[in-house]
Amino acid sequence: MKSASESGLTGNITRIAAIAWPMLIGQLAVVANGVIDTAMTSRFSATDLAALSIGISIYISIFVGLNGVLQAISPTVGQLFGARDYPQIGAKIKQGIWLALFLSCVGCTILLFPQPLLNIAEASPALSEKSRLYLQILALALPATLGFRIYSALNNAVARPKMVMAIQLASLALKIPLNTLFIFGGLGIPAMGGPGCAIATTVIAWLMLFAGWIILHRVAYYKIFELFGTGFVRPQWQTLKGLLHLGIPMGLSYLIEVTAYAFMALFIARLGEVAVSGHQLTANFGTILYMLPLSIASATSTLVAQAIGAKDLQHAKKMSQAGIRLATGCAIPIGVLIWFTRSWILHAYTNNEAIIAAALPLFFFISFYQMFDAIQVVAAFILRAYKIAVIPTVLYAVALWGCGLGGGYFIGLDPLHIMPEQIRGAAGFWLANSLSIALVALFLWLYLQRVQHYFQKQ
Repeated sequence: MKSASESGLTGNITRIAAIAWPMLIGQLAVVANGVIDTAMTSRFSATDLAALSIGISIYISIFVGLNGVLQAISPTVGQLFGARDYPQIGAKIKQGIWLALFLSCVGCTILLFPQPLLNIAEASPALSEKSRLYLQILALALPATLGFRIYSALNNAVARPKMVMAIQLASLALKIPLNTLFIFGGLGIPAMGGPGCAIATTVIAWLMLFAGWIILHRVAYYKIFELFGTGFVRPQWQTLKGLLHLGIPMGLSYLIEVTAYAFMALFIARLGEVAVSGHQLTANFGTILYMLPLSIASATSTLVAQAIGAKDLQHAKKMSQAGIRLATGCAIPIGVLIWFTRSWILHAYTNNEAIIAAALPLFFFISFYQMFDAIQVVAAFILRAYKIAVIPTVLYAVALWGCGLGGGYFIGLDPLHIMPEQIRGAAGFWLANSLSIALVALFLWLYLQRVQHYFQKQ
C-alpha cells in the first residue's frame, strides 16, 4: 500500500506529465527544424555549415532574450487562471501584443545590422557575408515568431498545450520540402545554401502565427477570456510595467543562458571551420536533450502558478517537488545512454569524419551535466511561477558568464599558455560550461527552498 504522501506525489507527477508530453513533442518539433537546417546545410558545404553556426548563435541570442520577456505572460496568466479571473487574462494578452510589437522593432534592427556581432567571430569575408544574409532574412520572421509565442504562452498557462503542439508538428512537415527548395535550388530558384534555411523559416513562422490567430478567433473555449469584440485597446503603461518588471529579468536570464553557448561558438570559430562545426553538432544535440527538462519545467510552472493563484501554497510546494523529481529521474539514465551511443548519434548528423572527430570528445560533457541542467531549469521556472526572477538572473550571470564563458575562454583559448593540451580548444569551453551549470543548479535549488518557506509563512 502506498502512503498518502506517495500517492499525492504520484498524482502530481502524472498531472505534470500530462501537460509536459505535448509541450515536449511541440518543442522537439521546433528543435527538429534546427536539426534539419544543420543536417541539410552540412551536406551543402562546410563553409555554409560554419556560417549557419555563427548566424544561429546570434539569432538565438536575440530571439531568446526577447522571447524571455514575453514569457512573463505565462505565470501572470497562470495565476489569473487559478484565481478564475478570466477577463483579466484577455486584457493581459492584449498588452502582451503591444509588448511583442515593441520587442520586434528592437530585434529586427539588430538583425538587419548584425556586423558588430559578426566581427566577434573574426570569420572570413565569405563566411561573414553568408551569416549576415541569414540574419537579415530572419528579421522578417521575428515579428511572427514572437506573435506565436504569445499564443503559446496563453495555451501553456491554461494547461492546453496540444493545439500548440499540432501547429508545431505541421510546421515541421513543411520544413524539409521548403529547405530542399531554398538550400539546393529548384523550380527556378537558385541554390542559396545556409541562407535558404532562413527563407524557409520565415515562411513557416507567418503560417504558424496565422493558424494560432484563427484558433483563438474560432474556438469557443477562448471566449471566456474576451480576446475579441472589446474594441481597440491602447497600450496601458501599468500593465506593461508589470509584465516588464517580471519579463526583463526573465529575458536576461534566457539571454545569459543562450549567450553562454552562442559566444562559445563565436570564440571557437577562431579555431577553424572544423572546430566550430563539431561544436555546432554537439550544441544542437544538447538543445534536443534540453527540451525534456524544459517541458517538465514549463508544465510544473503552469500548475504551480495556478496553485498560487488559488491561494494553495502547500500544493504549490508539493507540485514543485514532483516536478524536480520527475526531471532528475529522467535526466540520469539519458546521460548514461548518450555516452554509450555518441558515435551513432554523430554519424546520424554527418558523414564528415573530421567534424565527427571534433565533436566526439564533447559528448562527455553533455552526458555529465544532464542532471544539473534538469534541476536548474525546473527550479528557475518554479521561481517564475512565484513571479521571482531577479535573483535567478544574477545567479545565471555569475555562473554562466563568469565561470562558464570566462572560464571557457581562459581554458579553451589558453591565453596564458598554461593549460594541458587535452582540455584546450572546444573541450575547455565545454568543461567550464558544465561546471557552471552544476553551480547554478545548486544555488537555484537552495534559493527555491528559501522562497517557498517565506511564502508559506505569510
